Amino acid sequence: MAFNFLENYILENDRVKLSPLHSFHINELVSISEESDLWTHFIEKGNGRENLEAYINESINNRKLKKEYPFIVFDKKNEKYAGTTRFYEYSQELKNIKLGHTWYGKEFRGTGLNKHCKYLLFQFVFDILELERIGFGASSENEISIAALQSVGCKKEGILRSFLPSSISSKRVNIVLLSILKEEWIKKERDILKYKL
Repeated sequence: MAFNFLENYILENDRVKLSPLHSFHINELVSISEESDLWTHFIEKGNGRENLEAYINESINNRKLKKEYPFIVFDKKNEKYAGTTRFYEYSQELKNIKLGHTWYGKEFRGTGLNKHCKYLLFQFVFDILELERIGFGASSENEISIAALQSVGCKKEGILRSFLPSSISSKRVNIVLLSILKEEWIKKERDILKYKL
C-alpha cells in the first residue's frame, strides 16, 4: 500500500494515540514547548507560542506538499498531549521513509511512551505500507535520543561529520545515522519491542 499524505492516519493502542497534527493543537503543546531543555538538539526551534506556531504550520504545509507527515502524540494513560513526531523523505520507489522531529514533554520521557509510539509507527511502516527501511538521524551530542533509538531496535550505520553547529558549544557536531530494516523487524525486533511494552 502506498503512503497517502491526504489520509488521516490514526495509530493507537491502549497507551498512546497518534493522529495528524493540526494548527489547533498549538494550544495543547505550547506549555511543553516552553520547557527549557526541549529544543537543545534541534536546528529548528519551537519554544514559545510564536515559534511553535511557525514550527507546526510549516510541518502542516509540508504535509500538503507531500514532504512530511506530522503526528501529535496523546498519552492515553495520563489523558494529556505529550508531543509530536513525523515521517519525512518518503520514497515509494525505494521503499524508504525517515522518522524524526520527535519530542515529548519531560513528564512523558522515560515512561515507556516512546516505545509504544515507535511500535505503532514501525508496525505501520513495515506491516501495512510494506516498506523496507526507516532512517533516523540524531546529533552526536544527543546521547539520550541515540540510546532511545537503539532501545527500540535501531542500528547505528554511519556518521555525517561536522554536519551542524553545536547547540552547547562553539564546535560543530556530527550527525549519527541509524536505521531499522523490515527484515530485522519481522525476524526479531518486533517481538523484542512488543515484550518491552
